[in-house]
Amino acid sequence: MKPVTLRQRLRYQFDTFISKGGGSIFVSLVVVFLVLFAVLAGLRGLSMLIEPAGVSHETHNSFLGQVYIIFLELTDPGNMNQDKFSSPLIKISGILAGLAGVIILSMLIAFITTALDQKLAELRKGFSRVIEDDHTLILGWNHRVPEILRELVIANESERDACVVILADVPKEEMDDFLSVNVTDRRTTRIVTRSGKPSAKLNLEMVSLSTSKSVVVLASCPEAATDAEKAASDIRTIKTILGVMASRDENEHEELNIVAELFFERSRNIAEDISPEVTAIDGQEILAKLLVQTSRSLGLSVVYAEMLSFDGCELYFHRAPWNGITFGQVLYHFPDGVPIGLRHADGTVVINPEADLVLEEEDDILILAEDDSTIEFVKDAVAKPNGLTLADGKKSEQTVERELLIGWNEKLPLIVREYADYVQPGSQIDIMLREPTDAIRQKVDQLDQELDNMSVRLIEGNPTDIPSLTALEPFRYDNIIILSSGDVEADSETSDSETIVILILLRKIFSEAGDGVDTTKTKIITEVMDSDNQELVARAGVHDFIISNRFVSTILAQISEEASIKAVYDDLFSEDGSEIYLKPARLYFESFPVEVTFADMMDVAQQRQEVCIGVKVQALENNMNQNFGVKLIPEKNTKWTLNAEDRLVVVSEDET
Repeated sequence: MKPVTLRQRLRYQFDTFISKGGGSIFVSLVVVFLVLFAVLAGLRGLSMLIEPAGVSHETHNSFLGQVYIIFLELTDPGNMNQDKFSSPLIKISGILAGLAGVIILSMLIAFITTALDQKLAELRKGFSRVIEDDHTLILGWNHRVPEILRELVIANESERDACVVILADVPKEEMDDFLSVNVTDRRTTRIVTRSGKPSAKLNLEMVSLSTSKSVVVLASCPEAATDAEKAASDIRTIKTILGVMASRDENEHEELNIVAELFFERSRNIAEDISPEVTAIDGQEILAKLLVQTSRSLGLSVVYAEMLSFDGCELYFHRAPWNGITFGQVLYHFPDGVPIGLRHADGTVVINPEADLVLEEEDDILILAEDDSTIEFVKDAVAKPNGLTLADGKKSEQTVERELLIGWNEKLPLIVREYADYVQPGSQIDIMLREPTDAIRQKVDQLDQELDNMSVRLIEGNPTDIPSLTALEPFRYDNIIILSSGDVEADSETSDSETIVILILLRKIFSEAGDGVDTTKTKIITEVMDSDNQELVARAGVHDFIISNRFVSTILAQISEEASIKAVYDDLFSEDGSEIYLKPARLYFESFPVEVTFADMMDVAQQRQEVCIGVKVQALENNMNQNFGVKLIPEKNTKWTLNAEDRLVVVSEDET
């Protein structure tokens, strides 16, 4: 090996120094400037010794005065006119100073431009530290982000300067460009994006995890992905949760609300075992229950859409000096809102408790209200019912049912099992699919053998082909549920477009069924992927629809704001607990039309061990601008004229 020369060593040290970045380059430029200035000043002084009379300035004929002129010419070549009348020998140093100044100025401009470009590129990559307090932190990136952000924007509307921070393994520019198009209305909320691995401790510190109020961990694959992809997503989610817990200060006592969506039950159990601060949800199970409950109670999706969103009525916990009041009495002591349950001191949540239950001082009321700022417990009742008597012994009759499911996705087995908890023995579910695979056929056979009180049958056919649909006689079914495509390649627009086509064909079949066929008893419920298609679906003849992405996103957003609300939804979405139903007014009143206040509706519902939270006017069922006839928590003294088929929105143990 050849020995290293001094020149090579100096070159290596210079390269190492320059490679450190902008600061090194700036220092190098300063050194070059000082060296040139010293050399040119020396040359000027030497020229003055050789030709003392060559200086043109009487006021600067000293050496220091000429050094100053060299400085001026070096920093601004325009100052070369200082030597306009100097001798040629003196002008040589002035010309060299001007040329050197031009070169150094060009290098400085290039350095500044490059440094700014590098800084902007660094900022665009999203690697700078976030300094925020009391912000919501979203870890990960998927199709739920826009809906979650829209809900958080509404939730933060009462704050002057709210912030949501997103950390994802996605380029910052890509996230910012997407959000600039899809989340335009940000009101008082700032959205800050950073690029990096969400499970890395360094990245979590970068987004100020320690000062955040809540964390939302998103799945890394869609619902239509394979089981292997979902398992990998769950592993990443659990790893991210572990990273969050590891990044917190050991002495930090304040609880952090962490909500995550995981696909498999074992993954949810592992996540919640990591820390009591973790709330794990299964979006597909929630949607399956909502679809079934909506088919049982027409208009329920409108109720849930308003309850689950921050842009409408919301559920809150509220405590006040109860002074021995009963739950039945407390319903009338809130100017805005209707209590539907209690949270005891041990954290137990009870929905629709007994009317004579006395509230303890440590109990929190679970109340449906417009906003937490409007909740006020007053000493005197704000409304008094007129003491109407409940219609004598009327119940909704339950009969053997036929259900039709069109399409297939991961929720279908959950929907079928959920139906088994509601329907009477002897009921039937038909599943219509285009070219079902052997795996799907096997799953349908397993469901048929597993469920004792109902039969499950697979029908092969094209739901977008009118002869195939007509052959089914869809008007013979009690409910028709149209599911979005379970194909991972199908985007929301393609899936919703096919849904709309099926709805139009069904509407045509129903209109041509003939006078002898009762088409009014069949309810059509559909799943919508993209909320932008809501109005199109509403105009296509559907009776009710679930916007799947929005519903799960709003639940994630709500739980991130209040973790205890998860227990409420577990009860409301479960067949075993109290649920929300829209029951016909004829179950409550004897004759129609009847003029009653909302307080009267609450009173007669209480006589059935139910809590009335709203009303649905049948005549407005198809009016989207009137919220499809649904009005939640109206003013208690407002009078309503009800007909027999108008409905009361109630929290009840069952649908009878």
